[in-house]
Amino acid sequence: MPAGFRARRILFATVTEYVATGKPVSSRKLARRYDLKLSPASIRNVLGDLEEEGFLIQPHTSAGRIPTDQGFRAFV
Repeated sequence: MPAGFRARRILFATVTEYVATGKPVSSRKLARRYDLKLSPASIRNVLGDLEEEGFLIQPHTSAGRIPTDQGFRAFV
């Protein structure tokens, strides 16, 4: 489980959005659709941390993030 309330909320929103759309999730989409009260830049920083911890992956540089198996397990 990711450490910190902010990281857990962003992971939850990312997994929810990915399950709904099946597409990589961007920080801008999370900032617009979910009431995170953070800028896209702040969300990107947390997404990067979640990626380093193994909860998300980024298919290529300009893509959003998608959950890993570990990310789905943490969500459940």
